[in-house]
Amino acid sequence: MRIAYSPCPNDTFVFHAWAHGRVPDAPPLDVTFADIDVTNGLAEQRTEDLDILKVSYAVLPWVLDDYALLPAGGALGRGCGPLVLTNGPRQPADLNGKVIAVPSERSTAYLLFRLWAAAEAPRIGEVKVLPFHEIMPAVRDGKVDAGLVIHEARFTYEQYGLHCLADMGEHWEATTGLPIPLGAIIARRSLGEAKLKQLAEAARASVRMAWDDPEASRAYVMEHAQEMDPGVADQHIGLYVNEFTADLGEDGYAAIRGLLTRAAAEGLVPPIAPHALDPV
Repeated sequence: MRIAYSPCPNDTFVFHAWAHGRVPDAPPLDVTFADIDVTNGLAEQRTEDLDILKVSYAVLPWVLDDYALLPAGGALGRGCGPLVLTNGPRQPADLNGKVIAVPSERSTAYLLFRLWAAAEAPRIGEVKVLPFHEIMPAVRDGKVDAGLVIHEARFTYEQYGLHCLADMGEHWEATTGLPIPLGAIIARRSLGEAKLKQLAEAARASVRMAWDDPEASRAYVMEHAQEMDPGVADQHIGLYVNEFTADLGEDGYAAIRGLLTRAAAEGLVPPIAPHALDPV
């Protein structure tokens, strides 16, 4: 199976066992590493070069006709949402008319930000898309007024002298009571129901093997962690790999449907078909 996921520690931790042939009866993987913006675009292009992709939940309304959501391997959780950062103490209303840097307009982080801004800062000025690694320096240097950051930035933003204006995850959890949907694992529906179930079980088994022997994946994780401090990598895994990674469960599916329904009501994404998110 041809798969694309990011080099981030949570993905390499989750897929290490499967990618290295350690999951019994799982099909071998041919792995491509790509940032999630790239995999989002590949999913929208319906590329035939990949069978399985890690994408943002935000992209699902555009691709669910051709891809099924797998119930294991993805990223949901609590206390793990994107942050809005500024270079000094600010209030949400201070963002009205200002320039905000975001990593993508097709990301789940952006959907959560827009839902937050609709209530807290409804007259946001320009939204500027920047590569993830450029956002915190741009905020620090005054090139933008605020930045939306994800992943390990929540552990490192203070090193840039930045302030957390708002936590999108806190807002989502406070208003819904649900976990925060971030990244999804999808597979081509044309593979057929039996193969999709096999892939879901392989992803679940790979997660559990990673938990059972976390040291086994360490070299693989750090090889692809882009010079990340090992302690930060461990924090990253601890935050983003949790019970929802092994199985979305009722709360996980409710969170995904809730996000996409709210986003559709705001005109941010097209509505999804009633059964598009049914478990495989």
